[in-house]
Amino acid sequence: MPVVNRIADYAEEMKAWRRHLHQIPELALDLPKTAAFVAERLREFGVDELHEGIAQTGMVAIINGQGEGPTIGLRADMDALPIPEETGVEYVSGHEGNMHACGHDGHTAMLLGAAKYLAETRNFKGRVALIFQPAEEAIGGARIMVEEGIMERFEIGEVYALHNAPGLPVGHFLTTPGALMAAVDTFHIHIQGLGGHGAMPQETRDPVMAACGIAQAIQTIVSRNHHTLEDLVVSVTQIHTGSTDNVIPDTAYINGTVRTFKPGVQQMVMRRMKEIVAGQAASYGVEAELDYEIGYPATFNDTEKTAFAVDVAKEISGEANVEPDGGREMGAEDFAYMLQARPGSYLFLGQGDSAGLHHPKYDFNDDIAPVGASFFARLVERALPVSG
Repeated sequence: MPVVNRIADYAEEMKAWRRHLHQIPELALDLPKTAAFVAERLREFGVDELHEGIAQTGMVAIINGQGEGPTIGLRADMDALPIPEETGVEYVSGHEGNMHACGHDGHTAMLLGAAKYLAETRNFKGRVALIFQPAEEAIGGARIMVEEGIMERFEIGEVYALHNAPGLPVGHFLTTPGALMAAVDTFHIHIQGLGGHGAMPQETRDPVMAACGIAQAIQTIVSRNHHTLEDLVVSVTQIHTGSTDNVIPDTAYINGTVRTFKPGVQQMVMRRMKEIVAGQAASYGVEAELDYEIGYPATFNDTEKTAFAVDVAKEISGEANVEPDGGREMGAEDFAYMLQARPGSYLFLGQGDSAGLHHPKYDFNDDIAPVGASFFARLVERALPVSG
């Protein structure tokens, strides 16, 4: 079975929804225009309940099926990124400096398409909870929604999500049971030295050299302190210091990211980074402060729910277009919080050749919206069959 025929009829509507959302990109929890548009569509579809104002601009819509049964959660993220758009499309962002560079406009359109179909057909028992979430890119809107009690309040028993994937063939699904994406932490290192004339370094405590030493030493955590078979990334991504050629500055700043899967590895990185920063600071005669921020946890797919989701994906796209054990990656995703709260699965959906995620030339491929919406709809119908 390919794309659900009725959902295929919505293709132009989904494209229009998506392109409207693309023009009004909003950030983090502050999504008033996006949330208002989504809520208006859901009311048009005739959902049974619409609960707004969760995590500020998030919402949960309930669609009742035919009779009593469990509740399945389907999630779409709605926020954009603070990136100036360079796509050149006619529906370009109208909010200068912001753009949908990760396809959350498309994710929202896909879930709206599934919502319209499920509200119209109701060919399932139990309930569907449609979760429209803000702040995936920052803050962790999924965490906030979980902390505000959506799983308990709406009696959600399992939860699923999709993310588009540039580089994968159009309509190709990829996932894996167990660990799928890494935990993400951020570190900030503030160095205080003593500045002076560039021609008289002996009268200074140079924070520039200290920053170079710390940045290099941090890389030994990966090469010398962890087991080579355990995935770990430690990347220095920013060093800021100085303002001119003949002045040694007073301060320097280092920033970067850490990606792990195991809590033990994460704790080792935190310990070694603290030791390295203190040791390097002493050796260069400067003061250094480490601020280590623990971020999103690793994303773990439930084995049983992932096997079920893979079967549904095969029904939509064909067995040859589904990769059920595609391995894990070092990217991160706040859907991890929902998967900590309830069993479920997260899948990637190929959108063909395009600019990469978070790139100013990225644009969601509208051709995959009916595929994603069909996946969500059939997942509900198969998990909550009317008969049997």
